[in-house]
Amino acid sequence: MDKGDKAGIDGDQCGAGDWLLDGVGEMSQATLILAHGAGAPMDSTFMQRISELLVERGVGVVRFEFPYMAARRRDGGKRPPNPQAQLLDCWREVYHTVRGQVSGTLAIGGKSMGGRMASLLADELGADALVCLGYPFYAAGKPEKPRVAHLAGLRTPTLIVQGERDALGNRDTVSGYELAASIELLWLAAADHDLKPLKASGFNHEQHLASVADAIATFLRRVKG
Repeated sequence: MDKGDKAGIDGDQCGAGDWLLDGVGEMSQATLILAHGAGAPMDSTFMQRISELLVERGVGVVRFEFPYMAARRRDGGKRPPNPQAQLLDCWREVYHTVRGQVSGTLAIGGKSMGGRMASLLADELGADALVCLGYPFYAAGKPEKPRVAHLAGLRTPTLIVQGERDALGNRDTVSGYELAASIELLWLAAADHDLKPLKASGFNHEQHLASVADAIATFLRRVKG
């Protein structure tokens, strides 16, 4: 798989245009399929930087776009995410395509919504690992309606990286949830949903992202598909 390959996917079903492939090949210790969040594309500043940092640590990254985001790229019109069933079908298609073309550890995950969709399928797909960056444990302002039922029985080795003050899942609230033993939580000091810390914390965004990349690389080395 070379950078810029479409990887054999039908653009009408799961995102038009090329995928973004970074460091995917024989030299990578593992491959992570990383899905974008609800409001930003696969080449957002966040997605680009975390991919670069992972490649530096020996993790290949595959990025793709859900159909609604690919349509936005084509015509510039804003759209809400596709229905969940369509997002999940897209994930299935991407996973099976990549699984047939890479060897070694293959993890799935993503930023916010992309990670949540991956978490719903991780056991079904038999992914070697799951990585969620800023998991949306609940919708903004609705902590009384958590999205965690499936996380209690999750079998796939999982790393969730969360900001302590994430508006979609802060540390105090998440500590009360029942999560499977397969899930590791990495809390970032004073960070928000985009993993950006308060200036007063003494950390900056780049430091946090580097720490995240270190943690993901270490986690995937330990998993070994």
